[in-house]
Amino acid sequence: MSQPAWSAADSHDMIEVRGARENNLASVSVDIPKRRLTVFTGVSGSGKSSLVFGTIAAESQRMINETYSAFLQSFMPNLNRPDVDSLRNLSAAIVVDQERMGVNSRSTVGTATDAYAMLRILFSRLGVPSVGGSGAFSFNLPEGMCPTCEGLGRVSDLDVNELVDVERSLNDGAITVPNFAVDSWYWQTIVGSGLFDPDVKLQDFTPQQWEDFLHKPSTKIKVGSNNWTYEGLAVKVKRLYLAKDRESMQPHIRAFVDRAVTFASCGDCGGTRLNAAALSSRIAGHNIADCSAMQINDLAAFVRGVDDPAVAPLIANLRELLESLVEIGLGYLSLDRESATLSGGEAQRVKMVRHLGSSLSDVTYVFDEPTVGLHPHDIARMNDLLLRLRDKGNTVLVVEHKPETIAIADHVVDLGPGAGTDGGRICFTGDVPSLRRSDTLTGRHLDHRVTLRDAVRQPTGHLAIRQADLHNLRDVDVDIPLGVLTVVTGVAGSGKSSLIHGSLRGRSGVVIVDQSPIRGSRRSNPATYSGLLDPIRTAFAKANGVKAALFSANSEGACPTCKGIGLIYTDLAMMAGVASVCERCEGRRFTDEVLTYTLRGKNISEVLAMSVTEAYAFFPHAILGRLVDVGLGYLSLGQPLTTLSGGERQRLKLAIHLAEKTTTYVLDEPTTGLHLADVDQLLALLDRMVDAGNTVIVIEHHQAVMAHADWLIDLGPGAGHDGGQVVFTGTPAELVTRGDTLTAHHLREYVNEPAQ
Repeated sequence: MSQPAWSAADSHDMIEVRGARENNLASVSVDIPKRRLTVFTGVSGSGKSSLVFGTIAAESQRMINETYSAFLQSFMPNLNRPDVDSLRNLSAAIVVDQERMGVNSRSTVGTATDAYAMLRILFSRLGVPSVGGSGAFSFNLPEGMCPTCEGLGRVSDLDVNELVDVERSLNDGAITVPNFAVDSWYWQTIVGSGLFDPDVKLQDFTPQQWEDFLHKPSTKIKVGSNNWTYEGLAVKVKRLYLAKDRESMQPHIRAFVDRAVTFASCGDCGGTRLNAAALSSRIAGHNIADCSAMQINDLAAFVRGVDDPAVAPLIANLRELLESLVEIGLGYLSLDRESATLSGGEAQRVKMVRHLGSSLSDVTYVFDEPTVGLHPHDIARMNDLLLRLRDKGNTVLVVEHKPETIAIADHVVDLGPGAGTDGGRICFTGDVPSLRRSDTLTGRHLDHRVTLRDAVRQPTGHLAIRQADLHNLRDVDVDIPLGVLTVVTGVAGSGKSSLIHGSLRGRSGVVIVDQSPIRGSRRSNPATYSGLLDPIRTAFAKANGVKAALFSANSEGACPTCKGIGLIYTDLAMMAGVASVCERCEGRRFTDEVLTYTLRGKNISEVLAMSVTEAYAFFPHAILGRLVDVGLGYLSLGQPLTTLSGGERQRLKLAIHLAEKTTTYVLDEPTTGLHLADVDQLLALLDRMVDAGNTVIVIEHHQAVMAHADWLIDLGPGAGHDGGQVVFTGTPAELVTRGDTLTAHHLREYVNEPAQ
């Protein structure tokens, strides 16, 4: 094992990890240099995240919490100490991950980065006419928000056609809202009001009856000797369903709400969220809403043109922040873009910019695949930002697979050699040249290049897209070949997802397999999601002569204390909840009786703890084979779906869809989270899918996938309003030979680069 270039004697300049055993870590001991950029490599499931996030970052954050008073700690999550013998020389850790930035519709790119706060101050100082302090320009404060939409920019309404069938009478079931069926209590309160003839079709109601039926406010009505409260159907539906949190609804109610609720831009503020006074104040002809709606690179140019000595320091700070967003490849966003609509990679880059402007130094920044969603053109800019964070005197820890980012590391820690029980060990530590010379999987693949195909497959037809104009697309016409592997590429924000998702979603025979969260609770896992749990339960029941329901942690066999979750969750209201292992079942999820029943020597808890690969040998089922094919052999059958990364979620969905009679598959960055060695396996899988007669369309930045394609569609030339056009269609060889796009430049460099 190579030694780091700096002296081991400077032990206080090392984060010393001794005996780390979180998840699959095999009592790992390693020294990580401080104030350096260290990249952690290894196949998916090798233990990188367990070491970086689950051990180093987790212990740093736990120790910071312990510095608060006992009173304050009583309100904070009780973080468990990681399973490690010792950790020395830690500094405060800031985790910059790919978690979406919440679902609060009041959070925008501008509010999340403080750029909007600076803009508000600027308008309060220089705006003409002057309308007050910075709060007068805030859509989240009463003095600035539009009174009609309360600062949301849109108003919700109900689609009456989803509530009723006007060609029926009340007695014939005219109301189609869930729980309003004929003879139900809600139905009786309407019919019993005496306001309508229940045998008259709704379309024959008088205008006053129609108004009372839908919109009459809560009113006391005398019905015989009883007093009833009557309210119009729309009023009742809004109270019963729209005031509730969507995620807490039952699935059929949620589906109804999604159909029935329509959102329209607020007519009073034009969707700007602000009141008339805020919109009246202007700088150089633009109001604050105009500035928020500009692309950030255009806004940066506008701010550069504002020259007033009274606000010079503020202008300098705002300009630096906006230019950092442009530099990191987010210049195509606008400050009014809702945070919840950002991809995981975009969210991580927005958080990163916040930290670049921080005055803190000598802290530990922890990144999780910061290159996700980035074109090779943008990766170089991301690398510059990582180096800038390091050069401010910080320790930067990066979990990453892309060779471009591994190449800039001061130090590399490679885990493996495999995944799950085959991983969890240190295979290499040292600098990048030493990694190249090492006989590790990562070292061998660092300069591995996928070559262009000798002969591309010929299409069997075409899928036409005509006049696509979603988001920044400019009436795009393009034909996607059928029966081949097509890769759609272009810089982040060029319009790839708008073109493919916007034009192909919902078409017959097209399945879109993306990285979005899988609907399901913390009870859901690969076994339940794939349907594999049913044959497993049946096999256990048959072997032991008992009911299959006993072998479900969601049914009769569940531990009564934790209700089959294996953990006890404590809700801390505004703080993050705390999970602790159930003491009764020790996390095994089932009752003691259920655990006495075995199948070939294993109880149900032991089977669910198996990795997919182990389970395939024990229980050779087709779905397990497909999970291995898509590179998920290291996942355990019982691992909660809520813990999977975006790439893992996509590959799990793909394994399920492979059993369907689909003809066209759309994959969105399937290399996310894949080691260089696993990319070859993914390419082999894509080839098998195409050779079986399918069409495979991949949105991807990875040059290996581009090089392996039969056909390329390149969007650009830039991002946002500088993109939205097809700048090349053809084979990879044609792009390399005659292309002059950003993608062409990087793919040419990739296929022609000599091995080191």
